[in-house]
Amino acid sequence: QVQLVESGGGLVQAGGSLRLSCATSRRTFSSRVMGWFRQAPGKEREFVAAIMWSGGSSLYADSVKGRFTISRDTAKNAVFLQMNNVKPEDTAVYYCAAHGVAYASVVVTTGYEYWGQGTQVTVSS
Repeated sequence: QVQLVESGGGLVQAGGSLRLSCATSRRTFSSRVMGWFRQAPGKEREFVAAIMWSGGSSLYADSVKGRFTISRDTAKNAVFLQMNNVKPEDTAVYYCAAHGVAYASVVVTTGYEYWGQGTQVTVSS
C-alpha cells in the first residue's frame, strides 16, 4: 500500500519560512514523479511543484518559483517543500501526491494516483 503523510504546516508570518515534509511508503518509488499541490477555500486544487525521484529534476508553478524549493531524500522515502518569503496568498491546505500515469501532465491533478491527507499552512500579514 502506498501511504503519504504530510507534516510541518502551521501559522507563519508573511516573509517568513516554513518547511513541509511528506513521508512516503517504499512502494511510492514506483511513481516517477512526486508533487505538491495546494487548495485554498473556494478555490481549485492547484499545482505547486513536482520532482522526479530519479535525478531530482524539478518544476514549479510561476506563483512560487524563486520562493519555494522542492527536494527529496531517497534514503528516507521523503519529499520536502521549503517555503521562503511566504505571502498571505500562500495560505492553503498543502498536499503531497504520487504521480501514477506515464505522460500525464504533472501540473494538474489528473495522473496523480495517491494523495496525502493535507497539512494547513496559514500566512498572517
